[in-house]
Amino acid sequence: MALPHAQSGDVIDVRPLGAKLARTASTALFKTDELEVMRLVLPSGKKLLNHHVPGAITIHCLEGRVEVHALQQKTALQAGEMMYLRGGEPHELLAQQDASVLLTVVLKQ
Repeated sequence: MALPHAQSGDVIDVRPLGAKLARTASTALFKTDELEVMRLVLPSGKKLLNHHVPGAITIHCLEGRVEVHALQQKTALQAGEMMYLRGGEPHELLAQQDASVLLTVVLKQ
Protein backbone atom coordinates (compact mmCIF):
# COMPACT_ATOMS: atom_id res chain seq x y z
CA MET A 1 0.00 0.00 0.00
CA ALA A 2 1.42 3.38 -1.00
CA LEU A 3 1.81 6.07 1.63
CA PRO A 4 -0.49 9.04 1.10
CA HIS A 5 1.09 12.26 -0.13
CA ALA A 6 0.92 15.30 2.11
CA GLN A 7 -1.95 17.68 1.49
CA SER A 8 -1.84 21.48 1.53
CA GLY A 9 -1.24 22.61 5.11
CA ASP A 10 0.13 19.28 6.36
CA VAL A 11 3.29 19.32 8.47
CA ILE A 12 6.02 17.06 7.05
CA ASP A 13 8.78 15.78 9.33
CA VAL A 14 12.12 15.85 7.51
CA ARG A 15 14.36 15.68 10.58
CA PRO A 16 17.25 13.21 10.42
CA LEU A 17 16.11 9.61 10.85
CA GLY A 18 19.07 8.59 13.00
CA ALA A 19 18.74 4.98 14.15
CA LYS A 20 15.58 4.54 11.99
CA LEU A 21 17.48 5.26 8.75
CA ALA A 22 18.36 1.61 8.03
CA ARG A 23 14.70 0.51 8.18
CA THR A 24 13.11 3.47 6.39
CA ALA A 25 12.25 3.40 2.68
CA SER A 26 12.53 6.29 0.25
CA THR A 27 9.21 8.05 -0.19
CA ALA A 28 7.52 10.78 -2.21
CA LEU A 29 6.37 13.39 0.30
CA PHE A 30 4.12 15.33 -2.05
CA LYS A 31 3.57 15.97 -5.71
CA THR A 32 1.68 18.65 -7.59
CA ASP A 33 1.59 19.54 -11.28
CA GLU A 34 4.52 21.90 -10.66
CA LEU A 35 6.65 20.30 -7.94
CA GLU A 36 7.64 16.95 -6.45
CA VAL A 37 9.46 16.49 -3.14
CA MET A 38 10.93 13.14 -2.11
CA ARG A 39 12.96 11.82 0.77
CA LEU A 40 15.58 9.41 -0.57
CA VAL A 41 17.11 6.96 1.89
CA LEU A 42 20.46 5.70 0.64
CA PRO A 43 22.51 3.05 2.44
CA SER A 44 26.27 3.45 2.20
CA GLY A 45 27.48 2.44 -1.27
CA LYS A 46 24.05 2.85 -2.93
CA LYS A 47 24.24 4.62 -6.27
CA LEU A 48 21.50 6.37 -8.24
CA LEU A 49 22.71 5.99 -11.80
CA ASN A 50 23.28 8.89 -14.15
CA HIS A 51 20.02 10.47 -15.25
CA HIS A 52 18.39 13.87 -15.76
CA VAL A 53 14.99 15.49 -15.40
CA PRO A 54 13.62 18.39 -17.47
CA GLY A 55 13.11 20.73 -14.50
CA ALA A 56 15.50 22.19 -11.96
CA ILE A 57 16.28 20.17 -8.81
CA THR A 58 17.70 20.67 -5.36
CA ILE A 59 19.54 17.96 -3.45
CA HIS A 60 19.57 18.63 0.30
CA CYS A 61 21.57 16.21 2.44
CA LEU A 62 19.65 15.75 5.69
CA GLU A 63 22.07 13.27 7.26
CA GLY A 64 25.08 11.20 6.30
CA ARG A 65 27.17 12.01 3.25
CA VAL A 66 26.46 11.76 -0.48
CA GLU A 67 28.63 12.44 -3.49
CA VAL A 68 26.95 14.20 -6.40
CA HIS A 69 28.43 13.67 -9.87
CA ALA A 70 27.32 16.61 -12.01
CA LEU A 71 28.80 19.36 -14.14
CA GLN A 72 31.83 17.14 -14.83
CA GLN A 73 32.84 17.12 -11.16
CA LYS A 74 32.23 15.24 -7.93
CA THR A 75 30.91 17.21 -4.97
CA ALA A 76 30.44 15.77 -1.49
CA LEU A 77 27.39 16.95 0.45
CA GLN A 78 27.12 16.38 4.18
CA ALA A 79 24.26 16.99 6.58
CA GLY A 80 22.87 20.50 6.16
CA GLU A 81 24.32 21.12 2.70
CA MET A 82 22.27 21.53 -0.46
CA MET A 83 23.00 21.71 -4.19
CA TYR A 84 20.94 23.21 -7.01
CA LEU A 85 21.09 21.83 -10.56
CA ARG A 86 19.41 23.42 -13.55
CA GLY A 87 16.92 21.40 -15.55
CA GLY A 88 18.32 18.78 -17.90
CA GLU A 89 21.65 18.53 -16.05
CA PRO A 90 22.84 14.88 -15.94
CA HIS A 91 23.67 13.77 -12.41
CA GLU A 92 24.12 10.73 -10.21
CA LEU A 93 24.35 10.18 -6.47
CA LEU A 94 26.57 7.88 -4.44
CA ALA A 95 26.01 7.43 -0.70
CA GLN A 96 29.41 7.62 0.98
CA GLN A 97 27.69 6.95 4.32
CA ASP A 98 24.15 5.92 5.18
CA ALA A 99 22.23 9.04 4.20
CA SER A 100 18.85 10.63 3.70
CA VAL A 101 18.35 13.35 1.12
CA LEU A 102 15.49 15.74 0.44
CA LEU A 103 15.10 15.93 -3.33
CA THR A 104 12.96 18.66 -4.89
CA VAL A 105 12.08 18.51 -8.60
CA VAL A 106 10.42 21.31 -10.57
CA LEU A 107 7.99 19.56 -12.92
CA LYS A 108 6.46 22.46 -14.80
CA GLN A 109 8.41 25.45 -16.04
